[in-house]
Amino acid sequence: MQTPSRFNGKKYLNTIATSVSPPNGYSRMLQRWLMGKEIRTPQQQLGPFAVDVAALAEPVPASALRVTWLGHSSVLLEIDGKRFLTDPVWSRASPVGFAGPKRFFAMPLPLTSLPALDGIIISHDHYDHLDEAAVRAFARTNVPFYCPLGVGAHLRRWGVAASRVTELDWWQHIEVGGTHTLVATPARHFSGRGMLDRDSTLWASWVVLGPQHRAFFGGDSGPFEAGFREIGAAYGPFDLTMLEVGAYDENWADIHMGPDHAAAAHQALRGRLLLPLHWGTFNLAFHSWTEPIERLQTIAAAQHLALLLPQPGQRVDARSGAANSRWWHEQSTL
Repeated sequence: MQTPSRFNGKKYLNTIATSVSPPNGYSRMLQRWLMGKEIRTPQQQLGPFAVDVAALAEPVPASALRVTWLGHSSVLLEIDGKRFLTDPVWSRASPVGFAGPKRFFAMPLPLTSLPALDGIIISHDHYDHLDEAAVRAFARTNVPFYCPLGVGAHLRRWGVAASRVTELDWWQHIEVGGTHTLVATPARHFSGRGMLDRDSTLWASWVVLGPQHRAFFGGDSGPFEAGFREIGAAYGPFDLTMLEVGAYDENWADIHMGPDHAAAAHQALRGRLLLPLHWGTFNLAFHSWTEPIERLQTIAAAQHLALLLPQPGQRVDARSGAANSRWWHEQSTL
């Protein structure tokens, strides 16, 4: 049964019990952060990577299914004549510009070189998914935003016209241009940008339906196989799923999937091709920076899953099936 989100008057709630706090306490987690021996960041500067801006300037073909992964959860999705941008983050994953997790590589596409967009899709308001500086730049354009309930307040405060902001609850949908449909769907996560606004806005995954293709953008979510199965039954099978695989750990096992649960989610969604997100861009967890993708490849080989593994900034045709650039291997051996 497709149920809307749960709101208790102050906070949004997950549909199943979900813990955000580390079970062994924050002091133990801090000690591990300071003393851990994992190679959490690349040994050298990655890149440079660059998008083919001239190619992106061309109109999107009516039968296209192309993706350009810009790092973390930022993806240019070209689907059946329209182009959407997910969770655009050009800055540090931090409330301040001078500290906090910084990108392993420069954004492959300058903001000023972005092609025309049919919409920006936001999954939730965490700093590694919602970049104030980028939003303020987009506010000077006419691009529409699609976001979960409550997130629109951030966008309007940063200058986006209210008429260009659409907020949806889980299972609500909106038509775009008479040809496409966006559906906000459930996820298992949390929200907040400060100490006092935890869970005051909703988090969501998104379904993108075109005339010929179907794509799923997971945002952030913990293990949620029953929920993904429900989404897959309602809107699948998906030609492309875009799911988080990085920044996982036992300390936050309820709110991030990691490679194993991402593979299970992909299958529950009835996905054909999996583009892994949320890895290789920021130091946000205790694992080595290449562990998520290496683990996912092992799982995919055992379970016969098709992966799409482009280099940052590389525009790839998802209709052609699995592809592996091995960019992280090439970069780590420079």
